[in-house]
Amino acid sequence: MASTGKVRGIIANLVIVETNETVAQNEICMILHREERLMAEVIKINGSNIFVQVFESTRGLKVGSTVEFTGKMLEVALGPGILSRNYDGLQNNLDSMEGVFLKRGNYTAPLDESKEWEFIPLAEDGQEVMAGDWLGEVKENQIVHKIMVPFSFEGTYKVESIVSKGSYKINDCIATLNNGSVSSLTVTMVQKWPVKIPLRSYRNKPRPFKILETGVRVIDTLNPIAEGGTGFIPGPFGCGKTVLQHAISKQAEADIVVVAACGERANEVVEIFKEFPELEDPRTGYKLLERTTIIANTSNMPVAAREASVYTAMTLAEYYRNMGLKVLLLADSTSRWAQALREMSNRMEELPGQDAFPVDLPVIISNFYSRAGFVELNNGESGSITFIGTVSPAGGNLKEPVTEGTKKIARCFYALSQQRSDSKRYPAVDPIDSYSKYTEYEEVIAYFKENVSDSWLDMVSFTKDILIKGREAQEQINILGDDGVPVHHHVLFWKSEVIDFVILQQDAFDPIDQMTPMERQKYMLEKVLNIVKMNFNFENFEEVGSYFRKMINSLKQINYSEFKSDPFHKYESELESIINEKKVA
Repeated sequence: MASTGKVRGIIANLVIVETNETVAQNEICMILHREERLMAEVIKINGSNIFVQVFESTRGLKVGSTVEFTGKMLEVALGPGILSRNYDGLQNNLDSMEGVFLKRGNYTAPLDESKEWEFIPLAEDGQEVMAGDWLGEVKENQIVHKIMVPFSFEGTYKVESIVSKGSYKINDCIATLNNGSVSSLTVTMVQKWPVKIPLRSYRNKPRPFKILETGVRVIDTLNPIAEGGTGFIPGPFGCGKTVLQHAISKQAEADIVVVAACGERANEVVEIFKEFPELEDPRTGYKLLERTTIIANTSNMPVAAREASVYTAMTLAEYYRNMGLKVLLLADSTSRWAQALREMSNRMEELPGQDAFPVDLPVIISNFYSRAGFVELNNGESGSITFIGTVSPAGGNLKEPVTEGTKKIARCFYALSQQRSDSKRYPAVDPIDSYSKYTEYEEVIAYFKENVSDSWLDMVSFTKDILIKGREAQEQINILGDDGVPVHHHVLFWKSEVIDFVILQQDAFDPIDQMTPMERQKYMLEKVLNIVKMNFNFENFEEVGSYFRKMINSLKQINYSEFKSDPFHKYESELESIINEKKVA
């Protein structure tokens, strides 16, 4: 029999429940308020006082209301039909909700139970299987969706029977399993799993082995992220986080994209709903939304729902990873998630850390980011979750706790610069402050040597060195004036500008320049570095700027031309003529 209790205190979305019955940490309960049932989660147990965070508004809730504990944790339904859906943090299907505004206590089914799916069996009668093994498959949009042994099954089972190829609903029995000690277990196409417990039906592969190409040069060339890796994008408001995320989700080598809009402003979430269905997927030719799931919780929703959304998104990503797919998880913004943790911590009167965030905030961030990764499945196939979060520090302060806590665990740091954004240099990723620790991994070094060039990482290091020296030259020019420094300082500055305009900057709205494959990135970096290493003859600093502007314009036209096409070669010839004007033999 389920435990029950009574409301004894209400502090915004924190409700104190009194009960003398058994209650578990993270257990879900329902608070009965008039005709409504409000969902809440146990976050602290202190004797007979149970602290729960309510996922809905508590307006009108009174002391003495009955609380029913379900005996289950917050969980999501896993099965065909997740893709192209818009969910909230509790996996309610937003598209099936009625009215303009979300109604309190209104919960909808996440999956369509009436739709029939064309099932193809992969397992055979008598075959031994374990949790996460593939029993069959269905076609979900353009993705082959694997139907798996439920993750809650422990040990080894034998397939007693499995249905033949045909059309079935998600709740139809598609297989029966037996482990010899219990009666036969029925398996359907849908299963449930708690969002705060990572899926474990694979062998962890300790290190990534392949770079995830995003098509964004400032990432792939200077600060690459590994498949199954982690990174984050901090930056002040208006620096282009959303456009950069759209570019990555559209162009990255990922089979599935999961977007967690955890606490963004309502208008920004609306933009996601409007823009994602219109984005063309260059990999498949279909709409990007067909391989995308969106988890949306705006900043004006209760903080508890905001906190749950990132875990829901990660669990859905883990589910598709266990199908042997490459999953890209984007969370915007983890600052709002951390603020939700801060609000609940403050309401429980816990000892505050820096800026009133929980003392264990770095541990919470670390535990969440660690759920990403590259894994080897039981059947020898592999899958991955590449996680890129965005951080919105107040005033662009990159020393605040959320940014600092994330830097300790995320391997890639893509710092957006207000100065670059103001000067319209997009993506506004600062090439000097940003970094990728994956370039230190032996597997990644070997990958670049085998797939790109033996000298690739040396070229990247040289590029960063020129950018640093160019910034130093610019500072001297700004302080001493144009005629107060030698001409070679101007040359060095403009060489760094060539790298900036041609390699770092990218037009996300140009059909050619928005996506740059690794082969083209290598070609263009070699071309630019050859120019940087050249010696030029200038009479005065005034000649330097006008000469390099012509060169940059020609190189940008090359970027806008289809790779190795006739216009591409035409602009290359023009560039060669410009170089010969001042080049020292």
